[in-house]
Amino acid sequence: MPVSVCHGWVEVRTKGFNDIINITPQVRQFVKEKHLKEGQLLIFINGSTAAISTVEYEPGLLQDIPEMMEKIAPMNRRYHHDDTWHDGNGYAHLRSTLTGTSFTVPVIDGQLVLGTWQQIILLDFDNTSRQRRVVLQFVGEME
Repeated sequence: MPVSVCHGWVEVRTKGFNDIINITPQVRQFVKEKHLKEGQLLIFINGSTAAISTVEYEPGLLQDIPEMMEKIAPMNRRYHHDDTWHDGNGYAHLRSTLTGTSFTVPVIDGQLVLGTWQQIILLDFDNTSRQRRVVLQFVGEME
């Protein structure tokens, strides 16, 4: 079969300040609607204060992740970025850099290959709410 490429988006309104949103249902819907069969699906957030990752989406981790980030890159300290732009979100850029802005997941037999408790998440670290657009790009076989 020839290799195909297709793309789409997941639109998400976030609250900022470590908002963690499970986008797995929207990504699964994309796979279903586009009839994806075998290949690689890239999930990418095109912002420098947000991230894409995977986690067991449960209440304990939804508290643990922001607490961990606050220890690593606290909101209430001075960052050189803030001196440059005066927007107070230097910490958000660092958190995005640490976590990463993309995740690639295999698609096999029309299904995302995720662990039993593994969900795809969007993390918004910025200091304001935003409308985020997550880019989905598939390379592989389609039905």
